[in-house]
Amino acid sequence: MSRSGYTLPVFACAAALAALHWLRDHQAVTVVAVDLIEPNQIAEIPIEQVAGLSENNALAITRSDPGDNLDLTKNTPIWAMVDWVTGDGETIRIEGGEGIGKQLNGEGKAAIYAYAHRLLTENLSRMLEPGEKIKVTIILPQGRSLAVRTSNSAFGVVEGLSLLGTTGISQPLSTPDQLTAFRTDLQNKASQFTTLVFCIGENGLDLAQKLGINPEQLVKTANWLGPMLVEAHLLGVKEILLFGYHGKLIKLAGGIFHTHHHLADGRREILTAHCARLGLNDIQTIFDSPTAEAALQHLRSLDKNTGSNWVEKIYHTIAETIDSRVSEYIKSHSDHSEIPNCGSLLFDRDRQIIVKSKTGCILMEKLC
Repeated sequence: MSRSGYTLPVFACAAALAALHWLRDHQAVTVVAVDLIEPNQIAEIPIEQVAGLSENNALAITRSDPGDNLDLTKNTPIWAMVDWVTGDGETIRIEGGEGIGKQLNGEGKAAIYAYAHRLLTENLSRMLEPGEKIKVTIILPQGRSLAVRTSNSAFGVVEGLSLLGTTGISQPLSTPDQLTAFRTDLQNKASQFTTLVFCIGENGLDLAQKLGINPEQLVKTANWLGPMLVEAHLLGVKEILLFGYHGKLIKLAGGIFHTHHHLADGRREILTAHCARLGLNDIQTIFDSPTAEAALQHLRSLDKNTGSNWVEKIYHTIAETIDSRVSEYIKSHSDHSEIPNCGSLLFDRDRQIIVKSKTGCILMEKLC
């Protein structure tokens, strides 16, 4: 069995709690208990070091442990600096220091998202007396260097890592054990709903909820789209909306149903083929683009400068192809004649919707 660990927000919260312990009691704790909230359990996190920098300021350090997940943040240090503050303002102000990414579409706002804010606020508030206020600064000393090895920039986050996620548990997303967990979640939700939304990762889950989709109908698939689609069909699901970042879902248009880049990529080849099919002359630039996001931006520039509508035409064709390939895939793995009605929705790095297939439009109207 694979060992689960915890997500970055949990360790950031643990370090902040240890620093606040020092400010209140002038004691260096070696372990802190963090209420994960999601799920409803307590995690005991070891603290590596605590230092009082002044009477009003303390720093604590812990290290990330994502379990058996192949996560590049494994064993990376997480610092939290806590300051007593006075005056008006929030009881707990959370800021991103060195190594915490900045959101390009949020005017440089720190990439610390809803779950991390809630985790920090709820745990720290229990230690504060009425009228006390603190500032918490989260620092990832290796965050800037680690970020260049992630897809953060594709989602508009630069100069560091994100504190992203909807749970405190870090699961190994590409192992058979994790597929078993995903299938269990799918089985539970298929017993309640005939229409489900498949999201590969946290960005899709977050955006889907913001658009008003019932979170109980959201199913996380990670890279296991193929087996999850077949499982949904066998469970009697009637409608499936594939909701994801275009740089991932585009692989399905090429018949790639396990989307981990270690197994198969083909994004630029698939996008180039669709561009050529529709008559775009500048396919060499598309093929040479380093990322799917860069290719999309090039198409948008062409549309802006020439009055064309390449993005709409090309991505509409891709979305319809995804729907078709998904149906073919399910048919090829099933003896049943009636297969789910499948649609797709693709968004960009700014979490803006690029396109919805015809079926995707119908399903979105039902879901929202």
